[in-house]
Amino acid sequence: MTDTDQTKSWRSATRQVRAGLERTAFGETSEALFMTSGFVYDSAEQAERAFTGEEDHYVYSRYANPTLSIFENRLAAVEGAKYCKGTASGMAAVFAALAAHLKTGDRVVAAKALFGACYHVIHAILPRWGIQAEFVDGTDLDAWAKALSTPAQAVFLETPSNPALSIIDLAAVSALAHKAGALVIVDNAFASTVLQHPLELGADVVTYSATKHIDGQGRSLGGAILSNNEEYLENTVAPFLRQTGPALSPYNAWILLKGLETIELRVQRQCDNALQIAQFLSTQDAIEEVIYPGLESHPQHHLAMKQMSGKGGTIIAFNVKGGKEGAFKIMNGLQIIDISNNLGDVKSLITHPATTTHQKMTPAEQLDAGIRSGTIRLSVGIEDVRDLIDDLSQAST
Repeated sequence: MTDTDQTKSWRSATRQVRAGLERTAFGETSEALFMTSGFVYDSAEQAERAFTGEEDHYVYSRYANPTLSIFENRLAAVEGAKYCKGTASGMAAVFAALAAHLKTGDRVVAAKALFGACYHVIHAILPRWGIQAEFVDGTDLDAWAKALSTPAQAVFLETPSNPALSIIDLAAVSALAHKAGALVIVDNAFASTVLQHPLELGADVVTYSATKHIDGQGRSLGGAILSNNEEYLENTVAPFLRQTGPALSPYNAWILLKGLETIELRVQRQCDNALQIAQFLSTQDAIEEVIYPGLESHPQHHLAMKQMSGKGGTIIAFNVKGGKEGAFKIMNGLQIIDISNNLGDVKSLITHPATTTHQKMTPAEQLDAGIRSGTIRLSVGIEDVRDLIDDLSQAST
């Protein structure tokens, strides 16, 4: 659990730098890195008390670690959550958030437009354990209402979606889900904690790939699960993580702490760049369609502006004339923007989802996720936007 009364009075940018900070007796300015697997005790009796929970003492870094605790407390304060658990990756967070909660005979309702690995977990892995999965068009509230007219134990969605940036009404879907008895789990990696706080909009659980905007500099894997529900996160998810072992390393947690210090500066710059690039791409003959929540042409533009602090995000999707061949031509012609399947980085990165992040989906499943053969996903960095536009211009002519 986190948040002192003082921390609660701080604004977000201050929390990103100072929340959860615990200094050692050496008085270091930067958070200490505790690269240790285990901890020692003053006596056998103290060790016994630590393992029974009678005494608060670190016992093993798979369970908890001082550096990890600072990261969890800081991210919780920034997100506005009471509880946070770090994980080794974003997918470890997604899987644990679902698997710790669900059991044989349960039912999960999810949006069709998901990251490929998230879709695989719900579509292929959970059903092996007798968990029913139903997918709906995330932007269709009637479809959600129909699917949730019968009891469900979990709802899973991402908004904006990966990669086609569909926007889901979090408040409306959360209300429908709660009537059906479902826990609402939101993957917030695309929006980031800077732009969107799903817990404030009715969601019960937020997951992050901290690899993305939280690190944001291509250095570290990491993930996180956040909630205000103590029974869920402390008594259900925490034991699951301890026993199954997807632990976030202290070193990675320390890197993520450093990333949190600058996340708002980076994301705001990335959003500003992305809007200008989306406007530019909309004028290019080689581009059939530009999908960006910050453009008025986006079908859920007004909802996006309401849910995402008035920003369109750091990611652009666009469909190129000529399908895969046309998309590859543009990507191979770039001189500054790198071809990479990562996102949320200070460097601008571009990928072709149909052949990379979502390539295990069938063509029909890809279409349900908004992916066509000419779809490109561009993660916009913090470079000078004029150089990025020049690069895209020369590559698309």
